[in-house]
Amino acid sequence: MIPKYRTQFNTEFSQEKYQKTNEIIKQKCGHEAAFRLSESPIFLTQDFWQKLNDTSQSIISQIREMSEGELTKAIPANCNVPNDTKKPHFLAIDFGICKDDKGDIIPQLIELQAFPSLFGFQKLFEEVITEVYPFLNRLKSSIPQNEYIEKLKQVIIGDENPENVILLEIYPERQKTAIDFVLTEQYLGIRTVCLTKIKKQGEKLFYENNGKLIQINRIYNRVIFDELDKIEGLEIEFDFREHVDVEWITHPNWFFKISKYILPKLKHEYVPKSYFLSDFPETETLENFVLKPLFSFAGSGVNLNPTKETINKITDKNNYILQRKVSYAPLFEDINGDFSKAEIRLLFAWDQEKENPELMINLVRMTKASMVNVDFNKKDAIWIGSSMAFVEA
Repeated sequence: MIPKYRTQFNTEFSQEKYQKTNEIIKQKCGHEAAFRLSESPIFLTQDFWQKLNDTSQSIISQIREMSEGELTKAIPANCNVPNDTKKPHFLAIDFGICKDDKGDIIPQLIELQAFPSLFGFQKLFEEVITEVYPFLNRLKSSIPQNEYIEKLKQVIIGDENPENVILLEIYPERQKTAIDFVLTEQYLGIRTVCLTKIKKQGEKLFYENNGKLIQINRIYNRVIFDELDKIEGLEIEFDFREHVDVEWITHPNWFFKISKYILPKLKHEYVPKSYFLSDFPETETLENFVLKPLFSFAGSGVNLNPTKETINKITDKNNYILQRKVSYAPLFEDINGDFSKAEIRLLFAWDQEKENPELMINLVRMTKASMVNVDFNKKDAIWIGSSMAFVEA
């Protein structure tokens, strides 16, 4: 989007530098990323960045105005976890980078979630790519690394001993985001623990370390609760729905409360119109909308071209939305003259003592396919995968 930076990056780019980026990441954390990294970042104008910021602040304000009762309706009866919090600790807001009818580049809200994302990995990625391409340092406007880690510690660990705080996931070593768990351990000094390893004694939870049981006081939760029922043969001592003496970071109920569930409730020029499937009006044209299950993750279950036949087969219409289609703009030119599309995720952390969350870093996903998912791209494609955005000075 900014020709001088795009030209400079494409001129400086080489496959050797791309390999070097991946190698440095592996050296610094001892792991390779299990997801594809894009060869390139994207460059955004101050005007576009301001649109992202203004829209995000409007969304946050609207969420804060929603009543507890209104948000609680989003939680499935079989997924309600005790000890809810007044606010989530994390918020991720995803925008497609699009063009309007006038040809102006605009953001379009795709979805949002009160669930942690790659807070650890994205900071490392920023440090590494600016090391490989030094000119990017003058475009880096995010929080310095030491301060960034301290802010994460404040939200995730608080006043607790790190030994009594865990990152909780189900089979963490199998997850594509395992590299982020490793970096979180390095940055915060906490341990990653599989849900199957949690021990329960009364209302207290423990994990084992060198044969010793360590009490868990805080859980940095990376488990998607409604996915647990789909895992065959899962044996656990601890049920999320039980009352236990721990503090959740962030509480599992917020995964449902701030999700596609609230999209039909949000109003803004950069928020595409959405309806619960049960409320879809006859005045709208179905072919202009995408069908999405409320609580899917990573694009699972999304139907880009729903038909009346498809919709009529759905019995639980309250668990789906129809969202007006947006067209991602092919704006990001690669070294071969082909163009990628992208969406950007703004990652916020929310100190519970503060009125509003703080933007920590961004994450970009680039694609040349119809969906922003590397699996849909051709194997030899470039300028696809996970990256980040830099903003003009």
